[in-house]
Parts: sequence; C-alpha cells; structure tokens
Amino acid sequence: MLTGVKSMVKYPSGSMAAFRKPANKPKLRRAYHHKKGVNFSDRGMTLEQQINESNKYYLEEEIAVVHKKPTPIQIVKVDYPKRSKAVIREAYFRQASTTDYNGVYQGYYLDFEAKETRNKTNFPLKNFHEHQIFHLAKCLKQDGICFTIIGFTSLQRYFVTPASFVIKAWRTKDKSSMTLKEIEDHSIEIKSGFRPTLPYLMAVDHFISVRKVNNDK
Repeated sequence: MLTGVKSMVKYPSGSMAAFRKPANKPKLRRAYHHKKGVNFSDRGMTLEQQINESNKYYLEEEIAVVHKKPTPIQIVKVDYPKRSKAVIREAYFRQASTTDYNGVYQGYYLDFEAKETRNKTNFPLKNFHEHQIFHLAKCLKQDGICFTIIGFTSLQRYFVTPASFVIKAWRTKDKSSMTLKEIEDHSIEIKSGFRPTLPYLMAVDHFISVRKVNNDK
C-alpha cells in the first residue's frame, strides 16, 4: 500500500536535470565514443541507478533517448485540501506489464530489462516474470533491439545479454538458472565507469553491426 503520495510526479528518474539542455553544444551528435581508461567502479550505486545516470548522460549529449517506465499505481483515495491541489492518500502498486526501459537510438527501438543478483555462479531465471518474457518476444518480432542488463553485484560484473538467449533459457524445461559461463558466452560484458556510468550502448552498437551484416547477406 502506498500512502501520503503527493500529486506531483517527476518523470522518469525523479530528477529534472535530464531535461536541461547544455549551452553551446552541437545540435546533433553523430557518434558515441566511451572514454577509455576511466573507471570509477559503480560508486555504490544499484544497477538501476547506474542505468538511470547513463540514460541522463545519453539524453544530455543527444546520443539516445531512453527512459525508465514509471511503475503503474492504482489510486484508491484522493483528498483535495485545495481546489488547485490533490493529495493521494491511498494507492497500490500494480504489476508492470512490460519491461523496465525503452527508447530510441540511431533509429532503432530499444527495449530492455535490468536485473541483478548477489549470486556468483548463476542467475536465477525466476527473476524474470512471464509478462516480461512475452513482451520481449513481441518486441523482437517487430525488429526491436531487445536485451537484458544483468549485474552480478558481488563480482561487480555487468553483462548485456540478448533477449533471444534469455527467452530460450526461460522456456527450457527443468532449467532454473543461467550459469555465469553461459552468460559470459552469450553476452557482451561492460565495465562500470564515468559518463556514462554504465556504457551499455557499446553492446547495442555491436547488436546493430551484427544485424546490418545479416541483412546484407
């Protein structure tokens, strides 16, 4: 149950800083280059916080537009202390029907889920919900670039894993987890750094390159 929530909601990450346009910048950034040799680790941030900070950077630099989808709520009770002000007194979180993030990059639709675990040798498939698997499968059928960002927090390792592999593993009978070795073999590992905090678009660039090669065959 969610109570005492004010009517003002900041979208998508709780900060308006992502919408401030820096001065004296070119109107269009043609290419994305991650700064090499810079590593600030994850600075104690959760996986979600790292992705949100990265999305803010991508937006400010006009590289990509990616947002975290707001968690839907069911409003039960609203008070109106003033005619111009509404205060939510009682509400419930509803289960999201899709994934965590979506957006656009270089003309491609992106849709992805972020998951993390403290396990060191495997990632439990139960962490993915059925509706998330179905949604990713539908987006793949529409030629979207779909993936998951999996964080092994105890190891400080992060992987961008194609949704197709996750879907196949999730649908495999008697398979309860993906081993770290499987994830290593089917993913692109990215390093936590600085601006962007988690440069997952490096992996997306690879997915786009592979798609272009396959389309040229």
